[in-house]
Amino acid sequence: MSEIVRAVTKDGFAKISAIDGLDIVEKARQTHGLSPVCTAALGRTLCATSILGELLKEPDASLTARINGGGPIGSIVCVSDSEGNVRGYVDEPQLDLPLKENGKLDVGSAVGIDGMLTISRDLGLKEPYIGSTKLVSGEIAEDFTYYFAESEQVGAACGLGVLVETDCSTAYAGGFLVQLLPDAPDLLIKQIELNIATMGTVTEVLSIGGVDELVERVLFGLEPEILARVPVEYRCTCSRERVQRAIESMGYDNLKEIYDSGEGAEVCCHFCNTAYKFEHDDIGSILDNIYKNFSE
Repeated sequence: MSEIVRAVTKDGFAKISAIDGLDIVEKARQTHGLSPVCTAALGRTLCATSILGELLKEPDASLTARINGGGPIGSIVCVSDSEGNVRGYVDEPQLDLPLKENGKLDVGSAVGIDGMLTISRDLGLKEPYIGSTKLVSGEIAEDFTYYFAESEQVGAACGLGVLVETDCSTAYAGGFLVQLLPDAPDLLIKQIELNIATMGTVTEVLSIGGVDELVERVLFGLEPEILARVPVEYRCTCSRERVQRAIESMGYDNLKEIYDSGEGAEVCCHFCNTAYKFEHDDIGSILDNIYKNFSE
């Protein structure tokens, strides 16, 4: 199972959340039939969203990350609960693009930069907290880093990586978010910057020692102390009952139009591709339950 590890430097001036998201990303790939570049784009976003969701303090809270950079992949949407369990999809899951000159997947061209990264936190209040920033690279990690600096006014660095095998399966996937606490000394900041610049790619580090190695490399020389280990997974929360509530919200005219057509309705979940079919009689029963005089 995938896992998030949270740690803090011994002096308490920096904290990190790091994720081994292999199982999450591979489940997403299999669920949506993702091409390699879509596995990388969605996988990076799933890992970042899981990290941010797990940081929520409210038990029933959720966090949604939306990316639309105007590229051919369309929108990327990921949702995490407060335990870091996450789900997501892309508009064009089979998109295929040529590799970059260095042989890596061209996530930036797939996503584009003519758009926004939007983070929405639903804390159970009347309105969710929403923050947005423009995309700076479309490579996902740099965009999340920029979001924290501009929208949250927090010193942070995000690293993400997904390595896809030649058979299109996921070899390694994960990432980290390191955040500076108030009054963090310049020496610590420079040490973390140096560590990130020299540690290699996220997937290289994961291949050497997993998520613990990722924590050690980012906070090398700063004596990180592990605070928590949290198992996380790709988890969809859809159900027939939830879909029925969505159908009920369509209003009388739309429901009556479906009923009068003599057909039923089929709704497919974006996140897990489960199809829920409501027959003609089911639509009639929904109308009867909501509008008591429907059948009179």
